[in-house]
Amino acid sequence: MYVASISDKSPVEIIKEKGGITEEVIDSKIDECIVNQLINEDRKTLTELGRTSLKVVLAGGVFDIIHPGHIHTLMAAKDLGDVLVVAIATDKTAEKMKKRLPLHSQDQRKMLVDALSVVDVGIVGNEEDLFKTVDLIRPQIIALGYDQVHQEKFITEGCKKINLDVTVARLQSPIPEVSSSIIEKKYGENIHGI
Repeated sequence: MYVASISDKSPVEIIKEKGGITEEVIDSKIDECIVNQLINEDRKTLTELGRTSLKVVLAGGVFDIIHPGHIHTLMAAKDLGDVLVVAIATDKTAEKMKKRLPLHSQDQRKMLVDALSVVDVGIVGNEEDLFKTVDLIRPQIIALGYDQVHQEKFITEGCKKINLDVTVARLQSPIPEVSSSIIEKKYGENIHGI
């Protein structure tokens, strides 16, 4: 239900895709959640109790060359909560961060991230202000990769401005020798046709 609230798909469609559960079972579980006051009568939205009972984790990045370091980081982020939302950098932001055009468009990178089973939903982030993305998601935890430039204090102060109390988790990579930058240095000519 939470994922449906920030995506363009129906809750039943999302649950069937991710879980392979029949529509009858989904309807039965939704009925149960309505009785427990976790889902509203509209069968599509969470109640306040339902939303606060979920621990949402937000992670972000460019994800132009997906590698094992990304997978480890996203798995560690998912372990921090119930729902993992991944914000994908826009093409313009990716170019600014990487000092080059991304190999894949933001929509292609979103599709790649969405295909990862550990990710509940991928979204393209807001280009102008990362806190607009944070405000849309309203996570309890923001997971930062070991090599991301954002500082924890900047994130927590920005979240306070939008009345959001978050925990910032700096994740460690079990394989720091695998990063997009290292892959680009080693294979840049082959990747970029330079």
